[in-house]
Amino acid sequence: MDSSSEGPSLEQPSVQRMTRLRPLQQWLALVVLSLLFAGALELAALPAALLIGPMLAAILAGTNGATVRVPRALFGSAQAVVGCLVANSISVDIFPVFYAEWALFFGMVVATLTASSLLGWLISRWRTTAVWGSSPGAATAMVLMAGAFGADQRLVAFMQYLRVIFVSVTAALVAKMWVDTSGVEVPPIIWFPPIDPLAFGATLGIAVVGGLLGKLLRLPSPFFLGTFIFGAVIHLGFSVPMQLPPWLLAVSYAMVGWAIGLNFTRPILRHAARALPQIIASIVALIAFCGGMAFVISGVLGIDPLTAYLATSPGGMDSVAIIAAAAQNVDISFVMALQSARFLVVLLVGPSVAKLVARNVRD
Repeated sequence: MDSSSEGPSLEQPSVQRMTRLRPLQQWLALVVLSLLFAGALELAALPAALLIGPMLAAILAGTNGATVRVPRALFGSAQAVVGCLVANSISVDIFPVFYAEWALFFGMVVATLTASSLLGWLISRWRTTAVWGSSPGAATAMVLMAGAFGADQRLVAFMQYLRVIFVSVTAALVAKMWVDTSGVEVPPIIWFPPIDPLAFGATLGIAVVGGLLGKLLRLPSPFFLGTFIFGAVIHLGFSVPMQLPPWLLAVSYAMVGWAIGLNFTRPILRHAARALPQIIASIVALIAFCGGMAFVISGVLGIDPLTAYLATSPGGMDSVAIIAAAAQNVDISFVMALQSARFLVVLLVGPSVAKLVARNVRD
């Protein structure tokens, strides 16, 4: 609203560069930029280049006036595919560990939620918005729920998606530095492998049924969470194999990256620019805090540090899942057990915590 009353500004010509393009031309530019960014990240051997590259390209397009958005159906389908990826990666071996160390897991989740709420309170010049925006994980769901509780969705989106970017890039860099690939011959990617009709059909069926169940049960992030839960039950309970060819994963990663990146518009950035240093400081502090907890988990449980870091990394869960799947020698079932526990706690407790902290700020 405020941006329309400011009159012409220096940003107007650059914004019109994208708005003057037709939607098809905008998509073409976005695809080309995504290929360039993803290619550069692949050359640097960074994990999750196919997610982060399109995300960066979409941020560039969104802040220069792009009007296109990922259709809900495609974004939901991409989330369902990532849900299948996560479900297919979960092993029954994690449950004895989760059962044996449930107190430690619960303590880590509570500590992360407490730390994020404290950081939100410290930058609470925006009151509820700061608390919602600093909540760790479930970015899309938290943005949607924030509007219903009176917070400014634009600022919550800015804080949440900026955190996702920072966490994704940091986790990818940590994975790159931590994994010793010297002497390891990386096999070439077979983008179009032969399709196993039963396994691929099961994957599509799980994605469709899981997404519908997620919507029916009114789960937050229904396509991802519904497919993840349903797929995990089918995979673990009935040993149903799934096939996720690289081309399907690449398209899904791009959809997720575009959906996040295109939410970064210049009005959101301008609206939030005054508190950008505080926001970045809170994100860095939360990442450092979670890194400290990873050190504790690694020492107590004896798991490798990279698995511990990704498990405690403060979301988004789908981005961390992609990075964990791309990195070598990572116990993705352990990563997703702790990520899922925190995700569910944030969804159940996050709104109440945000309201409580915001009420204390007003007082």
